[in-house]
Amino acid sequence: MTIQSVKVTSAIIMMLLLITMAACSKNTNESVQQPASHAPATEKQSDDDKIKEAEATAETREVTDEFGSVTIPAKPQRVAAIYLEDYLKALDVTPVVQWYHPTWGTQEYLQLDAPLFDITGSLEALLAYSPDLIIVDGVVDKANYEQYSLIAPTYRIPENKLQSAEDIFKTVADVLSIPEKAEAVLKQYADKVSEAKAMFDKTEGRETFAVIRVNTGDNTIALFGVKNRYAGEIYSTFGLEPHPLAKNMESFQEILSEEAFAKLDADHIIVFPSNGSWESPENQEAFELLNSPLWNSVPAFKNNKVYKFERSHWQSGAITANMKKLDDIVDVLSKK
Repeated sequence: MTIQSVKVTSAIIMMLLLITMAACSKNTNESVQQPASHAPATEKQSDDDKIKEAEATAETREVTDEFGSVTIPAKPQRVAAIYLEDYLKALDVTPVVQWYHPTWGTQEYLQLDAPLFDITGSLEALLAYSPDLIIVDGVVDKANYEQYSLIAPTYRIPENKLQSAEDIFKTVADVLSIPEKAEAVLKQYADKVSEAKAMFDKTEGRETFAVIRVNTGDNTIALFGVKNRYAGEIYSTFGLEPHPLAKNMESFQEILSEEAFAKLDADHIIVFPSNGSWESPENQEAFELLNSPLWNSVPAFKNNKVYKFERSHWQSGAITANMKKLDDIVDVLSKK
């Protein structure tokens, strides 16, 4: 091989080496850069959500509650509404926690997918859920209110709103800056009530109703009056006729002696347990009260018009609970 040939061959080999090195370098750069340009969509979405949430809560507004003026987020994102979760459910808002009591349990009828907040425990447990707004009702006094306020801006429903589920509902919606949603739900509720009342007038006329509760703790029976926040709705809004004992009652409820059972000669009686369910073993002794011979002369018992309902929504006066009560009554009366 000549010297010239060697030089040409060497040049060709050198060129091939340079091309190979360049290709390797390009592939290496691409392999390094690709993850940065193709970040997982879920991570990016999560970051976007955090930014939007921060922007939403950055804006505030002044509102007036039971104890004065309070600054709250203009568009709350993480709401704790202690015992007011029913209203959030009706507004399609999921609370960060749900009210819970070791003895009474939760508001089971709401079927919320939210962590439990034990109201008998420390309020500091709320800190773990980072609420940006807390809404409370009349159970919370000034001292408790101040404790809640250390955790997040807190709105206490004004006292003059607490006797009306509609007023509470509108107030909660206003605080959440979604009043139009409340109006839509209330329109739906009004239409539902109107339709039911037409059925009640045709089928039941002026037959009387009574609502009683079996108190499983002390084996007594309580009669709920027309002013009762839980049961009063079936008279004042649904238009059902209260039995005179309920109609003339000044208190929210009264314990009936066994001798008084026969005096409650209502055409229809609604009954539910104070705790647990109709199947709970610990309640069976208390339920024997309903088998008392003293009930035999009562029209509702004689005519099989005693309706056993679940306690959860019958011991709430909120908007979703009231709709479920209406469903219960329509269901049993449509079968008679």
